[in-house]
Amino acid sequence: MTAPVPNRWVMEIAPYVPGRSTTDSGTKAVKLSSNENPFGTPQAARAAFAAAASQLERYPDASAAELREAIGAHYDLESERIIYGTGSDEVLHLAAGAYAGVGDEVIYVRYGFAVYDIAARRVGATPVIAPDKDYATDVDAILACVTDRTKVIFVANPNNPTGTYTSRAEIARLHAALPPSVLLVIDQAYTEYLDPEDDDGALDLARTTDNVLVTRTFSKIFGLASERVGWGYGAPAMIDAMHRIRAPFNFSTAAQKAAIAALGDHAFVERSYSHNRQWRTWFADQIDSMGNKGLRAVPSKANFQLVLFEGEVNAEHAYKALMERGYIVRWLPGQGLPHGLRITIGTEEDIQGLAAAIREIVGA
Repeated sequence: MTAPVPNRWVMEIAPYVPGRSTTDSGTKAVKLSSNENPFGTPQAARAAFAAAASQLERYPDASAAELREAIGAHYDLESERIIYGTGSDEVLHLAAGAYAGVGDEVIYVRYGFAVYDIAARRVGATPVIAPDKDYATDVDAILACVTDRTKVIFVANPNNPTGTYTSRAEIARLHAALPPSVLLVIDQAYTEYLDPEDDDGALDLARTTDNVLVTRTFSKIFGLASERVGWGYGAPAMIDAMHRIRAPFNFSTAAQKAAIAALGDHAFVERSYSHNRQWRTWFADQIDSMGNKGLRAVPSKANFQLVLFEGEVNAEHAYKALMERGYIVRWLPGQGLPHGLRITIGTEEDIQGLAAAIREIVGA
């Protein structure tokens, strides 16, 4: 007798590797590897989470009705067209699970979010990687990859791990050129860090068409990464299909209450946005000033900066040297970026100290 054999496509998955939390030596360090909010969590969200401890014996609301209504009111969306999951990751998996399978193709951009490849392979679909345009999404390259087997296209905007942004006009052009049978997923995990004029129009497309899904998360600007609260918005038939494979009770009462409270703390969100904008710009300028040492900051509109090391000091060396100095960042060889470090914009002290450490490492 032989043991059960996993599906071939499952064994072809490269498991997701999260940002590290500890150094090689186990010493305390500044964690800038997972794009978490440097200001923590809104106090109102913490209080709502704590208050929910009195209901631990009860299952959470499986329909997340109160949270969906709060999201709908906040973003002017119909609550019945909102799906929810354990982070936007689960919603991405639901999209692939509902619309792709063995023999189908799922497109995403080179240097795209690692979960896209996993979501495609998990259902037996074939991942198709569209070439990038200087680390950014290339609409024409995506369209060139579309075949009659294409079922889902994932586009992160801003993109993770590069931080690059695709304009409203380009998103509209991509959608207009797609067959109506292809699901276009716009992953907006970092959208709250965009300037107001950079709205990519994805929610409008999801509201008015049948083949666009927008996904978002509470893990970033709302400071709730631990609670894994994500959501998506799309056409009623799409949301119905995804609900059929969604796990019941997929996040806790406390998580739902905390997310609702976080939505209401406009001052926290504005502070997080303004801080990120200021110090991301400052940090990119610091990196660009080290261009003579082979460093380059890829233009970012997220809460992180991709730094390319193309000189004498390579990214792996810099990654290890920063760790020795008490800073954990994200080295990305598994995503085709062995020459890059993705660095979260932390507190003022964090980012100034990190810049000084990089300057010392490269001898600038």
